[in-house]
Formats: sequence, structure tokens, C-alpha cells
Amino acid sequence: MTIMSTDHPLGIDFGGSGIKAAPVDLETGDFAADRERIPTPQPSTPDAVAEVFAELLGRFPDHTGPVGVTVPGVVRRGVVGSAANIDDAWIGADADQLFSAATGRDVHVLNDADAAGIAEVRFGAARDQSGLVILTTLGTGIGSALVHDGVLVPNSELGHLEIDSHVAEHRAANSARESEDLSMQEWAERLTTYYRTLERLFSPDLIVVGGGVSKHAATFLPMIDIETPIIPALLRNKAGIIGAALYAREGRF
Repeated sequence: MTIMSTDHPLGIDFGGSGIKAAPVDLETGDFAADRERIPTPQPSTPDAVAEVFAELLGRFPDHTGPVGVTVPGVVRRGVVGSAANIDDAWIGADADQLFSAATGRDVHVLNDADAAGIAEVRFGAARDQSGLVILTTLGTGIGSALVHDGVLVPNSELGHLEIDSHVAEHRAANSARESEDLSMQEWAERLTTYYRTLERLFSPDLIVVGGGVSKHAATFLPMIDIETPIIPALLRNKAGIIGAALYAREGRF
């Protein structure tokens, strides 16, 4: 049987340990083929990563649409402005141009938490939610995305807020819970302080909690004492790829 070529967009989730890719069906909000993964090269320079991207795209010859890429850093008009858990050579790199040239495809880059945010708003936990949605990812740090009535406000970096003379993510990220051996109750108290600060600053309509620890949301979310509805993300480790593909197809949000 002949497989027809399709223009499904592809999402690439670029992290410190692995680079994952899949084509995405934007009708269903799910992968259109099995995900592929390649370990992140060390050092993870832009040129080395571009080679991995080209290899990953070669594994999906029947999917010819535009490509979206998440980066763990600030991205302004395709240029990377910070580098969290990746090589410092990324700072100042025009990633859109570099990856488009390396792959021969139309490539668009965005912050990883922003990708997760738009995916959750379109297909996940915040689907059909009007007003302001704040997504936070609780991991090594705290990533964030602000989406108002479906429009992304990029590069919010709310994990870097200073609260009680501490950088928020140094006290409230999942890595802090692990390194300090906090109980879920102790961690929930810190998260309450963090999310109350977000409430005062932004008056959100909904807060979505992502990151790997979100699969254990039932053990800590009920202990977070805030007024805003707060719910776990649904797409979990698919969110970055789906959001990147969505961004590649629809452009700026």
C-alpha cells in the first residue's frame, strides 16, 4: 500500500537530555506517528543540535509540513536570549534561520513552557477556557506561559519572580522539594505562597500545573490554598511537541 505524503506539522521538543519529535494531527491534538527520540549531543551547541534535528526529520519522510521547536530559554522573533540546561552558545543565536537552513524546512522556535501552554489551551486542561490562563511547569525550575483568550504573551519567566527575598523557583520548583526532602504538605505551603503572588499580580481565571510531577497532582494540589481554580495539565510529556507543531502551523499567537 502506498502511503500518501501529508503536510502535518512536526514538533520537536529540545531538552537538556533528549530531543524528541513527532508529526502532529491538529484536528485531534495528538501525534500522527510514533514519537522519535535522540539523546541531546554534548556539548549541545546549535550546530550539533541542528544535525540531530535533520536526522529526526528524516525519520518522518511522509510528513512534510512546517516544523516547530521548543527551546528551554527566552526566544524573541526566533533569536534565543537565554540558555537553561543547554550550551551557552545558544545565546544570541538566530535559531529560526539556523534550523531552517540545516533542515531545508520552514522552522519556528519558541520557549518550551510557552509551547506547553498553547497546547493545553487548545487541546488540554484549559480547552475552551476564556480569560487569562497561567500554565506553570514544576521541574528543575518553574516555567510559565500566559495565554489570554487564546493569545500567548511569550517569555513570561514567572519562575524568576523574587518572593520573600528568594527566587521563586529556588524555593518552589520540584527540584527544591527533592533536594530539601520536603513533605508534600511543606511543598504545598511554598506553592501556596508562589501562586498567591501570581494571583495578586495577574488575577488569572485558571492556573494549570504541568511538569512531570503533575501526574501526582492529587497528592499536593488539594493542599494549595488559593482562590483561583488550579488543575493539572492533561498533555504532560506530549505538550511540548504538540504546542511546537501548533505554533509552526499557525504562527504567532
